[in-house]
Amino acid sequence: MGTLGASGDFDVLPTIGSKELVALLAYLLEAKSVLIPEIAYPTYKVGALLARAEVLEVGIDANSWPKRADLAWINSPSNPTGRVHSKGELEACLAWARKSGATLASDECYLPFTNGIKAQSILAIANGDNTSVLAVHSLSKRSNMAGYRGAFVAGDPKLIAQLLEIRKHMGMMLPLPIQKSMAIALSDQSHVDKQAGRYQARREVLAKALVAAGFKIEFSEAGLYIWCSRDEKDWDSVDWFAELGILVTPGSFYGSKGNRYVRIALTASDENISSAASRIVAAVNR
Repeated sequence: MGTLGASGDFDVLPTIGSKELVALLAYLLEAKSVLIPEIAYPTYKVGALLARAEVLEVGIDANSWPKRADLAWINSPSNPTGRVHSKGELEACLAWARKSGATLASDECYLPFTNGIKAQSILAIANGDNTSVLAVHSLSKRSNMAGYRGAFVAGDPKLIAQLLEIRKHMGMMLPLPIQKSMAIALSDQSHVDKQAGRYQARREVLAKALVAAGFKIEFSEAGLYIWCSRDEKDWDSVDWFAELGILVTPGSFYGSKGNRYVRIALTASDENISSAASRIVAAVNR
């Protein structure tokens, strides 16, 4: 946990992929009100709805959040936007949680891919007081181990104990061989750095073509995606890319404020990314 800057009293719980934890957290904590980012990974909302909780979409500025809630999700670097939240923004979120008594859950699955931008875990921001704080991490992204379904949540020992007690009755224990493979992957940083370099190289190739095609790229400085807009309906952009044989995700999948954006993944091979960029440029020059 040293790389996350965690200190003080904390515990760690392996999970069957980070999606399990995201989908079940509101239910497991019996949350009745949940705050989620206004542009966000859809499972935050789905998990809250499954728990029959009230869901409120909020911006990153915690000063604008309601005074009370049971659970708040934050996500940095963000999926889908690639935005890295500042230390001040994360400190404000933590201060809000301390004051409101809410659990603050930080989805940090893309933290290994910040392209040199200074980004911190909420565990580092907590500075040793991990009360009501949880950080979610996944090896699906960090180590390309999506099929292994290996992830973990770290933070407040009381919350971790509560999650463990309930989950074991649900039969959701992570198999020991997967935990062993996670330990090996987490002990090596070189493969993560190599993969981060690949994503950044692909981003540069694709971004240049997108700008030439009239797309404005917002944030996208970290993570695995490009978040962009040509100031048209997202599905119109989806259709334009589809005509070129390129599949992108409509921004409305991540909230109503994303309805003029698309998310483009950088997870295709270098060859396919280069091919896509060439097709985009060729379409512009017709």
